[in-house]
Amino acid sequence: MNCPTDSKPSLLQRLLPFAPVRFGLLYVILSYLYLAGYFYRQEFAKGAWEGLWATILSGIAMLGMYGLVVHFCERRQVTELALKPAPRELGLGLLMGFGLYTLCMVVLMLTGNYRIQGVHDWHVLISGLSIAVATGVFEELLFRAGVFRLAEEWFGTWWALAVSSVVFGFIHMDNEAANLQGVLSISIWAGALLVGCYLLTRRMWLGIGLHAAWNYTQGSVYSGIVSGNAPPNGFFKSTLQGPDWLTGGSFGVEGSAVPFVLCGSVAIWIIVAAKRRGHILPPPWKRKG
Repeated sequence: MNCPTDSKPSLLQRLLPFAPVRFGLLYVILSYLYLAGYFYRQEFAKGAWEGLWATILSGIAMLGMYGLVVHFCERRQVTELALKPAPRELGLGLLMGFGLYTLCMVVLMLTGNYRIQGVHDWHVLISGLSIAVATGVFEELLFRAGVFRLAEEWFGTWWALAVSSVVFGFIHMDNEAANLQGVLSISIWAGALLVGCYLLTRRMWLGIGLHAAWNYTQGSVYSGIVSGNAPPNGFFKSTLQGPDWLTGGSFGVEGSAVPFVLCGSVAIWIIVAAKRRGHILPPPWKRKG
């Protein structure tokens, strides 16, 4: 005879598939690993290269722990972190981030608002890599693989795009010189662009590359204010002057009309391409089966 077994799942097993619980786990784990890398760079790293290696290890740990949480809680392959397309998509994202920000600066140069007056020591290009890489990995895993993807399960792609963009934009309100113009601006164009990168491939690499390269190019190359944080000393000694709507004011170029138009147009193009690939998910009440 077969002995009866108790197949009733435990409370933990019932809670783990719940989207807010999964997001809570991701938030705690990713934040801890991100901050661990930050504090190591601040307190123990001996030079920029050691800080960069600490950041790379922290980034690998964040990617690995994300994969473990998803695999354990969702019982599936973590296709959004598939390794085979990673080099190509990450490289394309890096080129896009560098190219889009440089294009914005070219526009501001042509209008006479941005001027390069000289250069700093090239070593600033190394020291700036750490924070850009760490932020690119952390924020993409948290906001796109976390907020957007989990909201998409509940509400479908379009509502999740709106929710994740607002959350992503307004989380920057705590930055030192943040303003409403800048927060609204990145909520719209940056939120759409980075979600678009995920939708196009249904993987994280394109968005991670774009996000990291954008921040790096903005702060470490062109000496631009990054999302209302303190002005950095990047490679180029430069000045940015003009009306806030064109320069972004205290928030930096991300709050300007220039990326709003240029990057917003690219975001629309990418999302349309994702729609043509059939990557738009309807809300649950409209799904078949």
